[in-house]
Amino acid sequence: MPRSEESIDLDQVLSEIGQFGTFQIRQYALMILPIVLNAFFTLSYVFTAGNIDYRCLVPQCEQSETPVFDTPWLNATIPFDQNGNPERCSRYAPFVNDTRPNEICKSEEFDFSNILPCEHFVYATEEVTIVQDFDLHCAHNDWKLSLVGTVNNIGQFVALPIAGYLSDQFGRRWILLISVAGSALFGVVRSFSTSYEMFLTFEFLDPAIGSTMYTTAFILALELVGPKKRVTGNNIISCAFSFGEALLGLLAMYIRDWRILLRALYFSGFVVAAFLCTTSESVRWLLSKNRRASALKVLQNAAHLNGKSLSPAAVESLCSTTDCETASSDAKKSKPFGQLLREAFCSPGLVIRVVNCSFCWLTNTMVYFGLSLNSVSLSGNKYLNFILVSLIELPGFFLMQLILDRVGRKKTLFTTMLLSGLLCIASELIPEDTTWLRLILFLLSKLTITMSFGTLYIYTVEIFPTNLRQSLLSTCSMFGRIGSMIAPQTPLLAKLWAPLPMVLFGCLGITSGVAILQFPETLNVELPDTLEDAMNMHDKTNDRQQN
Repeated sequence: MPRSEESIDLDQVLSEIGQFGTFQIRQYALMILPIVLNAFFTLSYVFTAGNIDYRCLVPQCEQSETPVFDTPWLNATIPFDQNGNPERCSRYAPFVNDTRPNEICKSEEFDFSNILPCEHFVYATEEVTIVQDFDLHCAHNDWKLSLVGTVNNIGQFVALPIAGYLSDQFGRRWILLISVAGSALFGVVRSFSTSYEMFLTFEFLDPAIGSTMYTTAFILALELVGPKKRVTGNNIISCAFSFGEALLGLLAMYIRDWRILLRALYFSGFVVAAFLCTTSESVRWLLSKNRRASALKVLQNAAHLNGKSLSPAAVESLCSTTDCETASSDAKKSKPFGQLLREAFCSPGLVIRVVNCSFCWLTNTMVYFGLSLNSVSLSGNKYLNFILVSLIELPGFFLMQLILDRVGRKKTLFTTMLLSGLLCIASELIPEDTTWLRLILFLLSKLTITMSFGTLYIYTVEIFPTNLRQSLLSTCSMFGRIGSMIAPQTPLLAKLWAPLPMVLFGCLGITSGVAILQFPETLNVELPDTLEDAMNMHDKTNDRQQN
């Protein structure tokens, strides 16, 4: 009879062949590529659908083919808002409807009581977004710009549970390949959009097929390292995403045309897909499907690359010759996925864990992406702000490396969520004229939510069983996408009350931090392979604390 999955101490086998040797380094080098792409694909809409500064073109005053945005006669021809900026979509009517060969206009030549809508526009920079190409000017079109980010996240919301199911059924490797190649294809097609509707359609289809890119790469990498290197592995993946965000900001700074930017970002996906063909499948997934011969082959290859060898006892615990033959013929006779899922959701404890985890994901994604999106509305260079808000995540991962294996997952997650919430609220209590202090608090809130999000990823992997891990992770992530759907709309909340977005982020962070206290601690606990293992984690945690 084949040995049961429960009898295989895979963490011990991974320790034997090297918890983070050449094999794991090679695997992580490959997984970094889709993670960077995911940063590109997830946040590209910040720049492709970004709002830009513009004003009315005043035909009576501007004869140049390239009119200047800021000219001395603006206040004589265009109304100004309460912040001292020229109105974007209205101008004063001239008393005499003629044009001038020079560009000198006087206030007495315009009727301040007669306001005209704009017919043409002058832009503050050479940046080209969908605003110009699809005529999305003025306040009545602002919702169309924010809708792009929401539609992107709706695509992820719809696809994540399906992708998680497919990954748990058919393997991490093939789903990752399809995700990268499919997303790259839809992104390139989107760059040729001829209308707003076409752009929006492919903005949905891109994440609908590529949404699982991060979670699949994350799990595929983490399931192949030993227990003492999970935090290191988690931080490598997280740092790669942050570098991807910063690189996106840098590319957008120099590639100001949204079509060219999309092609530069998405064509790289085809190259990455070719490299990913060489990656290895997850040993844990292979064992969960009773494909022991394939699992043994991966582990033997890992041992060879790490300069180690599997002991006879380890080989025997995995798969004897008879076991492998029997397991290969019975690979498809493992418990059906639907039955596993029904058993899982018949467990009240697991249902509560999924609900709590989903709320935590919703909060983290909303605050994390909300801060990234609101960074471009801060005073100063929006590209530099976006890059700084991305790079501030790196110290957070360094701190995670220092404390996560010492303090534990639960305490770290609780503390970082609480701090992030308090910092978000505190940043709005600072006077507006102290821009530098507001920016520091903003960056610190991003640092703490980054630590929280990074901890949440590894925590979610550790509290769910192997045969349902990606499905349940995708379920939590799916509810998290509700937060990231709302995030693009949060800048609009500032029109109701300027501090409202940050106050909302703060209250959610504090509430979620308190809810996290219901989770078990997973520090130094082996990854659960079965539902029973996952639900007994509280007992193992209590036993470890008593000892």
